Amino acid sequence: MRKRETVKRATAKEVAAAAGVSKWTVIRAFTPGSSITEESKRRVMEAAAALNYSPNLLARSLATNSTRQVAVFVDDFANPQKLPVLETLTEQLQAAGLVAMLININNHFDHVHALLHADQRQVDAVILFGTAFRDETLTDRQLGHTLPPMFVLARDSQIEGVPAVVCDAELALRDIVNHLYEKGYRRPAFMSGATALSTALRRKQHFTEFWAEKGIEVVDYLSAEKYSAEAGAISVRNYLSVTAAADRADVLMCENDILAFGAMDEIRGKFGLRIPEEIAIVGFDNYELGGSHAYSLTTYEQPRHEMVRAIIAMILGTVEAETVTLPGKLVIRNST
Repeated sequence: MRKRETVKRATAKEVAAAAGVSKWTVIRAFTPGSSITEESKRRVMEAAAALNYSPNLLARSLATNSTRQVAVFVDDFANPQKLPVLETLTEQLQAAGLVAMLININNHFDHVHALLHADQRQVDAVILFGTAFRDETLTDRQLGHTLPPMFVLARDSQIEGVPAVVCDAELALRDIVNHLYEKGYRRPAFMSGATALSTALRRKQHFTEFWAEKGIEVVDYLSAEKYSAEAGAISVRNYLSVTAAADRADVLMCENDILAFGAMDEIRGKFGLRIPEEIAIVGFDNYELGGSHAYSLTTYEQPRHEMVRAIIAMILGTVEAETVTLPGKLVIRNST
């Protein structure tokens, strides 16, 4: 086998000499957001292209005390609604010159180990993406020193001093309940997902409060073990099997679209009920499949692009790090 030839890597010093600038100007030219004139940046980029130069990120991290890496903690990979947000998040991180380090939180790898893992790699920040995380974790003695800045994405923060970027749940549920009330529904039900994750969403809480404001105090509650179509089907099956037809809800809100898909399949398939004539269905998140003819699901769309932009701005320090709530929009389809 022919041995691969080793090509000597051009250095920042060589690029600086070719461009007639300092080594630090070369570093700034390849650092997003750095202060540098357009002329200097043009000369550096031309010299870099001629020398086939690319920056040594390890060396830069030692010089700037910044790795440009962001750890993203995720604990619910079975939920396909995480994928569009992860796509947006990684795309915008890369556009900002940052790299995502994806860390799986599960029964074998908890938050303490994840924080140790991220801190050992000197990440610049940690994003808790839709993961239930409590402040007592931060007092674990294994950690023992200052941690990187942390931010919560797409869920309320349960940690003092850790800001979150979320869709405005209060506004969302008010819009949903108003729509359902105007359509004439009066016997609401709510299906929540996994308890630890559901609590921080506050959707069930607001759903109940806004129906109470309209004089309807009774809401049926369904519970799914996890955010999956199968869990949604099992939950609605258990409910319909033990509830007399005259006592059943006339509208069921599911905490997310995936639960709603499972519920709709079960309602139409096993029980032969018509949607929305016999029971209406509402989801949350506006997952792409919800717009298909098979579901035509009324749902609420989170402003994921705006949410990701806000959290990256906080990481970069261009805006103050504080909890931000952003409005989404109600998407009305045939299921209501």
